[in-house]
Amino acid sequence: MASEYRSGFVSILGRPNAGKSTLLNTLVGEKIAIVSDKPQTTRTTVQGVLTTPQGQVIFLDTPGIHKTDTQLNKRMMDAVRSGLDARDLLLYVVDASRPDLEKQRQALEFLAHTETPVVLVLNKVDRMPDKRELLPLIERCLELYPFEEPVPLSALTGDNLEALHKVIFSRLPEGPQYFPDDYLTDQPERFLVAELIREKILLLTRAEIPHSVAVLIEQWEDKPKLTRISATILVERSGQKAIVIGAGGEMLKRIGTEARTEIETLLGAKVFLELFAKVSERWRDKPSILNELDWRVQLAAKATVEKSADPA
Repeated sequence: MASEYRSGFVSILGRPNAGKSTLLNTLVGEKIAIVSDKPQTTRTTVQGVLTTPQGQVIFLDTPGIHKTDTQLNKRMMDAVRSGLDARDLLLYVVDASRPDLEKQRQALEFLAHTETPVVLVLNKVDRMPDKRELLPLIERCLELYPFEEPVPLSALTGDNLEALHKVIFSRLPEGPQYFPDDYLTDQPERFLVAELIREKILLLTRAEIPHSVAVLIEQWEDKPKLTRISATILVERSGQKAIVIGAGGEMLKRIGTEARTEIETLLGAKVFLELFAKVSERWRDKPSILNELDWRVQLAAKATVEKSADPA
């Protein structure tokens, strides 16, 4: 007899730079979350859907667990907490090449009150200089938290990914297919484009920029043969603006060129991308800007306006 169709919701948790977004992209088979070697790259919950003949998994990648010192960081940790609710399974990702068990212990306090099963994913095993250290690492992690099962793998190379697939489906309940076969993410195109631009900034600029940068899509015009996009890059200090622009505007041009290539692939259309850099001091503590950056808040506000304008 054929096995029953399984489906469910799985949150991906862990400390910054554990490789959660890379794991999400690898699991889904498409790039739906930006990645960089900078911590706190992911700022909100990113949904990715894997559909197979066996079942459907709705993954939710969450920001890295860290201390909060700005309103932005507080919202990021709220996203992590919401990732614990009403889930069928949690994946806790650890960078096996740099585990830092004391910081893992602190991060695992987030899971202290959850009753959802948690699978330990030991990522980046391809970077471990001595694979014999893997078993002792697993034992130490199991001393920190009662994980369901450890799965060592490399999200970057895909090594042992099939083992994680089996573990996930074995723990999901029987259920319906929630989304169509070709559905990958709930993120709107404008948010994805802003994230692709931010990714290029993270990859191309110096260490002081990442936490202080945001991207706002100001204009979007779809024409028959061209999509025109205008975006503003927000930073907090004039020195950061100078870095983003670069000598003679070369850095801003390079950011735009590299981002445009991926945006055209995403949209399947030719793109004219115009970028501007702007200083907004302490924007990470300004609710108005944070709301503008959060597409879910924007959609909720739009729905409220439309409902209030409905004469019925």
